[in-house]
Amino acid sequence: MLRAVAEGFHALAQRRTLGSLLVFLAFFLAWEGAVRLFHIRDFLLPTPSAIAVTMYQKRLYLLEHSVPTLVAIVLGFVLAAVTGFVIAVGVAYSRWLNEISYPFLVTSQVIPKIALAPLFLVWFGFGITPKVVIAALIAFFPIVINTAKGLTSVEPELVQFMRSLGATWHEIFFKISLPWALPYIFAAFKISMTLAVVGAVVGEFVGSDKGLGYLVMYHHITFETRLMFAGLMALSIIGVALFLLVVLAEHYLLSWQASIETPPETM
Repeated sequence: MLRAVAEGFHALAQRRTLGSLLVFLAFFLAWEGAVRLFHIRDFLLPTPSAIAVTMYQKRLYLLEHSVPTLVAIVLGFVLAAVTGFVIAVGVAYSRWLNEISYPFLVTSQVIPKIALAPLFLVWFGFGITPKVVIAALIAFFPIVINTAKGLTSVEPELVQFMRSLGATWHEIFFKISLPWALPYIFAAFKISMTLAVVGAVVGEFVGSDKGLGYLVMYHHITFETRLMFAGLMALSIIGVALFLLVVLAEHYLLSWQASIETPPETM
């Protein structure tokens, strides 16, 4: 039974991967064809093939700027995940904290982070810290909301049953509430990872001398469009790779859920 489930998921993953690759291939072929058909100038919109050549020629240059961006994204996401989870636990289990924190959480998302970026530069300087803070601020809100929702959606009967067995709050939390909330948490992680990419780039746009955001801004000024697109492609590759890591972690940690939700075999 478990082997059949595993084989089914493997086949499904292969079909999804193939479908995604075909969509990307069709998109880039359409892009290439449109640029050549309408004779669009290279400085306005280079072809994907020209961007690929530029990425290969400037691979060391792109790698040099990719590392600080990757570090800022990962650190910002980790900071958002830790702080968001802690706040969500408080919001889920304390009505008082819920009432006083929700307006602040909503307000923190309404304020544009790019407007706060210059202030962070004044406070933290031009190092990696402001980029990490901005990435965390943009990414933590979905984690708070989804995690709190997951923790409060546990069936009351399960909690009452555990209490009738004499389970402590910690046992109920780690054996019932947290596993129950994991699908919600990973859904938030996938959203927040993409938002952390945006936050890190916003920090590099405002004030930085390295990183892919800085690279795009610098070559925008010098009208080197191919390098701009090469930086954007490198940023997309990093974002997709990090997103897939979260998906793999979800698949590994929630494999039990897949086996539960899979319908039984019939004759």
